[in-house]
Amino acid sequence: MSPAILLSFLIGYFLILIIIAFATSKKSSDNATFFIANRNSKWYLVAFGMIGTALSGVTFISVPGEVGAPSGNQFQYFQFVLGNAIGFIIIATVLLPLYYRMRLTSIYSYIEQRLGFYSYKTAASIFLISRTIGSAFRLYLVVIVLQRFIFDSYGIPFWATVLISLGLIWSYTFKGGLKTIIITDTLQTFFLVLSVFLTLYFICSSLNMDIPTAFESIKNSGYSKVFFYENFLSSDFYFSKQLIGGIFVTIAMTGLDQDLMQKNLSMKTIGEAQKNMFTFTGVFVVLNIFFLSVGALLYIYATRNGIEIPLDHVTGKPRTDFLFPEIALNHLSVIPAIVFMLGLTAATFATTDSALTALTTSFCVDFLHMDKENAPVVHHTTDKESMAAAERQHKDAADKKSKAAVSKRHMVHVAFSLLMFVVIIIFNAFNDESVVKGIFKVASYTYGPLLGLYSFGLFVRKRGLHDKLVPLICIISPALCYLLNANSATLLGGYKFSVELILVNGLITFIGLLLISKKTDLQTKF
Repeated sequence: MSPAILLSFLIGYFLILIIIAFATSKKSSDNATFFIANRNSKWYLVAFGMIGTALSGVTFISVPGEVGAPSGNQFQYFQFVLGNAIGFIIIATVLLPLYYRMRLTSIYSYIEQRLGFYSYKTAASIFLISRTIGSAFRLYLVVIVLQRFIFDSYGIPFWATVLISLGLIWSYTFKGGLKTIIITDTLQTFFLVLSVFLTLYFICSSLNMDIPTAFESIKNSGYSKVFFYENFLSSDFYFSKQLIGGIFVTIAMTGLDQDLMQKNLSMKTIGEAQKNMFTFTGVFVVLNIFFLSVGALLYIYATRNGIEIPLDHVTGKPRTDFLFPEIALNHLSVIPAIVFMLGLTAATFATTDSALTALTTSFCVDFLHMDKENAPVVHHTTDKESMAAAERQHKDAADKKSKAAVSKRHMVHVAFSLLMFVVIIIFNAFNDESVVKGIFKVASYTYGPLLGLYSFGLFVRKRGLHDKLVPLICIISPALCYLLNANSATLLGGYKFSVELILVNGLITFIGLLLISKKTDLQTKF
C-alpha cells in the first residue's frame, strides 16, 4: 500500500483527536479536570475506553504474531487472559472500595497514610519507572510499523518518527488531561473493536471462507491449543504458571497502577466504578479470543501464500510482531490496510495518551503536591467591605497560584514525553524479541515491589515499619529475583520461571518489609 495514503490517514486521524481535545477542554483546563475529570465521568464511557487502554498495540500485533511463533505458543496466551479476568474481579471488590473510601487522587497516597513518607515516595517512583518503560515498549511497537511502512519511504530516521508520534500525542492531551482522554479513548476503542471484526472478515474473504468455516479451520489447525499441562518445571506455558502470573500481573499493572485506576477514580460512586470494571472484564476476555483467532488465520493465510515471518532490520532475525502488518499492508487490498492501520493506531495511542496523563498526574500529586486545596479565607474583621476585599485578594492569589500550577504541569507533561522518547530509542537498540514478552518480563521486576508494599499495608496489622529502609528493600527484591531467575534451573531442579515471577518478587518484598518492622500497639483503620 502507498506510504502517502497511510500518512494522509494518520494526519487525518490526529486532526480528529486534536479537535476533540480542544472541544472537551474549552471550558476548563485546570488541574482538577486534568487529574480526575472533576469526578464526573460516565462509567460506561470509562469501561469502553479502558478496553483500548488495556489492550494496546501489543495485543493488536504481538498477540496474533505469537500464535504461530517457533516456540509453539498457539493459544496459550488465553491462559494468561483468564488470570487477568480473575485479577480484575479482585481489583473491583478489594482495591476500588479502599480507594473510594479514602477519596484518593493518587492511589499511592494510601501508602503514605498506611506505611509512611518514604514508602509512599518509593511506591510512586516504582509506578513512574514501570509505566514509563511499559508505555514506551507499547509505543515502540507502533512506531516500528510506521517507520517500516511509511517513514522509511521518505528517508525519515527512526528517532524522528518517535518524536513525531510523541508530539502528536502530547498535542491532544496536554490541556484537557483525563477529561479529554475519556472521550478520545472511547472513540479509539470503537475504532479498535471495529478493526478487529473487519480484519477477521477481510482475512476470511481472502481465504474464501465464511466466519463459521474460518473458526472450524482454526479449531482443526495446529494453532488452537489453549491449555498446557506438559513440563511443569521447564515450560513457560504451563497452565498454573500463566494463570497465577495473569492474576498478579493484573493486580499490579492495573490495580496498583495510577493509569487505569485514575479513570476508575473519576466516577461519582464506587458502584459505578465496579460496574465499569465488571463490564470491562467481560469485553476484554471476548476480544482477546478474537485477537488469537486473527493470529491463527494470519498463519493459515501465510502458509497458503508462501509468506515468511518478516525479518527485523536491526537483528536480522524473524520477528513475529511484523507478520500482521506485513500481510495487512502488503498482501491485502487498500481497505483492509486502512482498517489495520486504524486499529493499530487507535490501540497504541489510546494506551500512550492515557499513560502520559497518569504519569503527569502521579508526579504532580505525589512529588509536587498539586492536589492540596487552597487554604480557606480566615476573616479577622466583621467589616463587610474589608471581608469582601480580603476575599477578592484571596481569589486573585488562588487564580495566580492555579495558573502557575497548570504551567508547571505542562512542563512535567513535556518531560515525561521526552523521557519516553529516550526509553524507546534505547529499547530499539537492544530488543530482539516479541514486545509482549518484553513488557511482561520487565513488569515482573518493576511491579513486584508494589505487590509487596500493598500486601503489607492491607494484611499486616500492629506492626510499624522502619520507613527509611523501604526503598532499599524495593531495590534488593528485584535484584534477588533476577539472580533467582537466572539460576532457577540449577537451584530449583530445572524449574523455569514465567510471568509468575512477579509473585515471587512481591513475596520477597513482603518478607523484607516484615524483617524491618516491629510490633506496635497501634491498630490501623485502613
